[in-house]
Amino acid sequence: LLFALATHCTGAPGPTPAGLDRMWKVGGLVATHARRRVASSTASWLRWSGGVAGGSAHDSSTSHEQHGTADGRGRQQGKQRSPAHRANSPVRHARTAASMPKYDEGWEEKERDPPAPGERVKALRRQLRDEAISGRSGPLEDTFGRRHNYLRISLTEKCNLRCLYCMPEEGIDLTAKEELLSADEVVRVARLFVANGVDKIRLTGGEPTVRPDLEDIIRRLRALTGLRDIAITTNGLTLHRNLDALQAAGLTHVNISLDTLVPPKFELLTRRRGHDRVLKSIDRAVELGYDPVKVNVVLMRGVNDDELLDFVEMTREKPINVRFIEFMPFDGNKFEEKKVVSYCEAKERILEKYPSLTRMRDHRSEVAKNFKLDGHRGTVSFVTSMTNHFCGGCNRLRIMADGNLKVCLFDQGEVSLRDAMRGGASDDELMGVVGKAVGNKKAKHAGMSDLQNMENRSMIRIGG
Repeated sequence: LLFALATHCTGAPGPTPAGLDRMWKVGGLVATHARRRVASSTASWLRWSGGVAGGSAHDSSTSHEQHGTADGRGRQQGKQRSPAHRANSPVRHARTAASMPKYDEGWEEKERDPPAPGERVKALRRQLRDEAISGRSGPLEDTFGRRHNYLRISLTEKCNLRCLYCMPEEGIDLTAKEELLSADEVVRVARLFVANGVDKIRLTGGEPTVRPDLEDIIRRLRALTGLRDIAITTNGLTLHRNLDALQAAGLTHVNISLDTLVPPKFELLTRRRGHDRVLKSIDRAVELGYDPVKVNVVLMRGVNDDELLDFVEMTREKPINVRFIEFMPFDGNKFEEKKVVSYCEAKERILEKYPSLTRMRDHRSEVAKNFKLDGHRGTVSFVTSMTNHFCGGCNRLRIMADGNLKVCLFDQGEVSLRDAMRGGASDDELMGVVGKAVGNKKAKHAGMSDLQNMENRSMIRIGG
């Protein structure tokens, strides 16, 4: 009902009949889960607060007949509930009754202090968490029902550019080559994730094209049954040289990062030359039939936001999807909140010149908010991590070049799959490590003000 009201008020396209059917089904699942939680919570409370009165085994039968005295709320003090009452209680879950202490076979009652209210809450949270984790359909589903079918793998920490928002000015200490994932380890991890539901893999860096075995890795990934898409995110500096071979090996999607259309500004932002080569790679991708060719633009106030409309114009004649990304805080990138050009601001500025800008229907797990324009072959998108997060539909996991699994871009927690593999872990054991990490994924990341004060890796060491 709320969704229908929202679509009516905003003018957004309403759900299809199939979508409504899915909404009813999801609603039913949520209601069922809520009922189970209430039953479990009630049973736990009864187990804690309705415990056994003091005494020993020989006088337990007589205590059932005693009524005791009433407290200030009219409850009976010292009254021992009978096993029959426990078994017939309409709110007690069957498995809770089975776990209650037995009154025969020499069982002895022991006096114990009831847990403090704070400890009861903590215990209940742990119980509910454990139940949610045990109820998942697989290791790649988290406790919020999000199924992760999109894996990003960083192949290297090296890069042939030095972008200001990605690499700290002083550089980084690169991980030793022997501590990075080998091609065999990359393929093994990919195989296990694909076997558990991943159907899209994106290769990132650093700059993935500097890795000499990139083509071989793509070819081996292409052989995995169930893998639908193999994508790459690259700075495009050398892509035009080997894109034909990468496409033949099985590369299906291309994202190219370009933050300015002005060559001198390119050198300022990347600390390197090569603007013309990046444009050449974009054109080559279009020629080879990639549709769309995605161009990633990190918008920064006072740096490149004056080129907003110039980037939109790129989409007129070519099947290019320009993706405006809000500036995000990472280690060493000198993030300032005032540099963030919000989605709403950028969209309004585009609408002033292009009033036909229209929102497209996006999949729930879509990262970007996608728009089309009349008379343009391409499209425009906004990635709104800072001002309008999309955590509720997140379906992405990241494996960094050193083999650490990161379940959220802004989560400091990591777990090493490399160490597990090199320690002799079986496939089942490795996925057990993955499942535990995914099970601990939070509902959403922190807000902008908190993120800029959190420690995190630099973007180049995470993987773009």
